[in-house]
Amino acid sequence: MTKRVFITGAAGFIGFHLARSLALRGDQVLGYDNFNSYYDPELKRDRASNLKGIKIVKGDLCDYPFLDETLLKFKPTHIVNLAAQAGVRYSLENPREYLQSNVDGFFNILEFCREFPDVKLLYASSSSVYGNNTKTPFEESDSINDQASFYGTTKKMNEMMADMYHKLYGISAIGLRFFTVYGEWGRPDMAYFSFTKKIINNEPIEVYGEGELWRDFTYIDDIISGTTAALDLGAGNEIFNLGNNHPHSVNELIDILEQSIGKKAIRINKPLPVGDVHKTYADITKSSRLLGYDPQTSLEMGIPKFISWYRKQMS
Repeated sequence: MTKRVFITGAAGFIGFHLARSLALRGDQVLGYDNFNSYYDPELKRDRASNLKGIKIVKGDLCDYPFLDETLLKFKPTHIVNLAAQAGVRYSLENPREYLQSNVDGFFNILEFCREFPDVKLLYASSSSVYGNNTKTPFEESDSINDQASFYGTTKKMNEMMADMYHKLYGISAIGLRFFTVYGEWGRPDMAYFSFTKKIINNEPIEVYGEGELWRDFTYIDDIISGTTAALDLGAGNEIFNLGNNHPHSVNELIDILEQSIGKKAIRINKPLPVGDVHKTYADITKSSRLLGYDPQTSLEMGIPKFISWYRKQMS
């Protein structure tokens, strides 16, 4: 059955790939994005221009009257809320932006779903909700009470808000905890992207914690596969990890970048910033069982694909 899917953050990294994938399989898609300047909006406009036949409405989640009007006109069967202020380190400097976008904006999405409880909601959470948890791999049932950043706190709030709206108003809400997503058309503020640019341009890269931070890098195609499966699941109230189940250190990431680019990085070690955690590592047992989630792309496979895209698109 064809779905009518409203995607917030559709000019963003994951939103762009999801919109394109759903449209290709025949779903009706409407995008929504405020094209903010957290990173160069030109990249967002380039993504939007590559979404052939998919309309993106320019609007902000915090503008409820306009959001409500847009949703009422489109009549979605599903909402995928990917719009958010991202970035752990930026949340140290500008916490108010996270409160407005990630909490107030998400509240407006929930309010629409309260009015129309037949609309199924899928929303982006983050591996950051695990905070200072040291038990690995991270399971969905683990405690998320010890937060490490305000960004992670806002994502925890999203999960709590969605859970309460499910209990009070019967809405369907599935949260996806994304683990360090990378790939073509990615975010320039992410390490793999910024490192690539600097290595190619012979500029030094800043390496925090001597490169011994570990991240469960997950390729965009695997994320889209898991997200689509969650969209089709139709469950009432669930949380899923979407990771690669195979963490790598930042040093390993840099080694793979050097091999793919064919050039050595100039590394400058920096102390670990406040809010960063030592390791993220997804247990994907639940996602595999209920979604059939099975990530196929290792970091050694995914980085060369990104480098190839970068050389064509960004140089």
